Amino acid sequence: MEATTPTTKKHNGKKKKNVFQKLWENRVFFLLVTPGTLFLIIFFYIPVLANVVAFQDFQYSENGFIYSLFHSPFVGLQNFLFFFKSADFWIVLRNTVGYNLTFLLLNFFFAIFFGIVMSQLRNRKLLKCYQTAMLFPYFLSWAILAYFIYAFLSPDKGILNHIIQAFGGKPIDFYNTPAVWPFILVFLGVWKGIGYNSILYFATAMGIDPTYYEAAMIDGANKWQQIKNVTLPHILPVATLMLILNIGGIFRSDFGLFYLIPRSSGTLINVTQTFDTYIYRALTSTNDIGMSTAAGLLQSIVGLLLILVSNAVVRKLQPESALF
Repeated sequence: MEATTPTTKKHNGKKKKNVFQKLWENRVFFLLVTPGTLFLIIFFYIPVLANVVAFQDFQYSENGFIYSLFHSPFVGLQNFLFFFKSADFWIVLRNTVGYNLTFLLLNFFFAIFFGIVMSQLRNRKLLKCYQTAMLFPYFLSWAILAYFIYAFLSPDKGILNHIIQAFGGKPIDFYNTPAVWPFILVFLGVWKGIGYNSILYFATAMGIDPTYYEAAMIDGANKWQQIKNVTLPHILPVATLMLILNIGGIFRSDFGLFYLIPRSSGTLINVTQTFDTYIYRALTSTNDIGMSTAAGLLQSIVGLLLILVSNAVVRKLQPESALF
């Protein structure tokens, strides 16, 4: 017969806790996460059910949205097909993907660059000044910046046109000149987000154990070799994670940048129209809720697929840097 110790008897006699007992024991932690959970359920998960509108010829009724949702005719993929066949689809796709790829590459490079540069500064007062100056644009609304940009680009009283005329040039009507806007939008997008994007890399670089740099200096490594062999390898996992998340948003765009900054100029539609501005204009001008919902659902589906694919590639090449 197998011997039974007191510890074993105590273990065998211990009752297994049910779900409610576990919830009660951890009630403080569940109480802390309840507001965030409710927020996600109410504003993110419940509205997902309304995506059925993308497959309907939605007709709003006086009886309310819920009644309209259940009584609008089902049209299958017709809204998607109508969107794909429209003349605007390829313009919207080109602009959205093109701008986002440009932002992705430039923000990725400059964010890492400035994060590393700031981590190398030893004057704390100077570092705080640089951080404040770089972060300040991020907290400004595009609605406010639109007025500042107009003050620079206005065809009549714009500061930039005054400078051009002072050097003997002719004033440029920027809001009717599509060729210059890709450069303006890219510059503004990078300028506004560079401070915020660099914070994570700066924090990662500051968290590196100083003994790594000391060992590198003992081996005779200069500053560039220290960054190449110590800083960059430590930043790489975080950079890979952020790259995966940013790839997932490649079909989305900053509405304020592409709608408010060009002042919704019809002349600039071909270079400023993205998925988000297209959805807004479709709702306000044609009131086509079905097609607008189809375009928004397409953004989400493609974004999810891009995250899954990019994460699978990273997991295969560098498992420790994968998102999941």
